[in-house]
Amino acid sequence: MVEAILFASSRPVTVRDLAERLPAGCDPAEALAGLRRAYAGRGVVLERIGDGYAFRTAPDLSFLLQTETVEQRRLSRAAIETLAIIAYHQPVTRAEIEEIRGVAVSRGTLDQLIEMEWVRIGRRRMTPGRPATFVVTETFLDHFGLESARDLPGLAELRAAGLLESRPPVEGLRVPLALRDEDDDIAATPPPEDLFEDD
Repeated sequence: MVEAILFASSRPVTVRDLAERLPAGCDPAEALAGLRRAYAGRGVVLERIGDGYAFRTAPDLSFLLQTETVEQRRLSRAAIETLAIIAYHQPVTRAEIEEIRGVAVSRGTLDQLIEMEWVRIGRRRMTPGRPATFVVTETFLDHFGLESARDLPGLAELRAAGLLESRPPVEGLRVPLALRDEDDDIAATPPPEDLFEDD
C-alpha cells in the first residue's frame, strides 16, 4: 500500500500523510524501511527528501535519461544570488538579503523563485514590522538531490569544484554553519560573484 501511494504521488510523501491513508495499526515507517532495502541497488530507489519520501531514478543510471531534453528558463544573476543567500542563511528577510547582496532585491526576483516553488515565505520575525522570512522548499532540495539544507556544499567543497577562489578567513564575520570549513572556526562568506559565473 505504501509502495502504491509513493508510486502514484507526484511529490514526496511524509510519514504522517502515509499514516493518515493507511488502515489503523499499520506502521508506515517500518514499511518505508523495508521498501528502501528492497529497492537498494535497483534502477529505481526510494529517497528521503526533506520530511518526505519519493521514488527516484538511481543516480548511477542518470546517463540513460540524457536523451530527454527539457527546455528551461535560465535564472538571472540576481535570482541565483538571491537563491544562494536564502539557501545558506535561511530563514532570511528581504532586508537581510539586500544587506548581503549590497543592492535592492526586486519583487520580481523573489516572485520568480516562489513561482518555481524553490522558495517559500516562512514565519514572520518577532521584530518591529514583523518582516516575512524566506526559506527553500522541498522542491529545491529534490531538484538538487539534497536531503536537507545541511547537505549544501561547504567552503572546502566549493573550492574543490573551482567555484570559489581561495582566500584567507575574515575575522569576526558570521558565517552559516553550512559554509564553515570543518577545520576552521571562522570562514569567509563567499560573495555571490565567486559562487556563480556570468552567462
